[in-house]
Amino acid sequence: MSRNRLRDIMENLRFGLKPTMTQRLETDKFAMVSDICNKFIDNCATSYKLGENLVVDERLFPSKARCKFIQYMPNKPDKFGIKFWMLVDVDSKFMCNAFPYLGKDKSRSETENVVIRFLNPHLNTGRNVTADNYFSSLSLAKRLKLKNISFVGTVGRHRKEIPNEVRK
Repeated sequence: MSRNRLRDIMENLRFGLKPTMTQRLETDKFAMVSDICNKFIDNCATSYKLGENLVVDERLFPSKARCKFIQYMPNKPDKFGIKFWMLVDVDSKFMCNAFPYLGKDKSRSETENVVIRFLNPHLNTGRNVTADNYFSSLSLAKRLKLKNISFVGTVGRHRKEIPNEVRK
């Protein structure tokens, strides 16, 4: 692609309404692309019938953009990027739902709420959910069991959460 063609595209490509952008940025850090991103994720969620086995995990999409929600993850091949929480079907590897991580929310337990937010439309369906130790907790497993969702996760990193009778 020629430099002039790229400049034309960059000058004319917009994902939102410019007059309302500053107002939207005050409440939504992802406002520049949230409309198109939400439409894509909604299409993924509505166009696929989930299997019975699901995975909740994080995904770092490499980016060198300068924004407030770029994450540094030293254990990933690309160290900097935009982190997304994702719900994926195990059998087809299809992304069923996702949303960007835009910073810590101190008002609630973030990891449990990520899993519950993904599974809210699928409660009482008897599905199986797998997650790594970042999302796993005994309280989450109990909450999901009450909603007829089985949970498989790595436990043991946070020994405070494991009752003494389970440790033995």
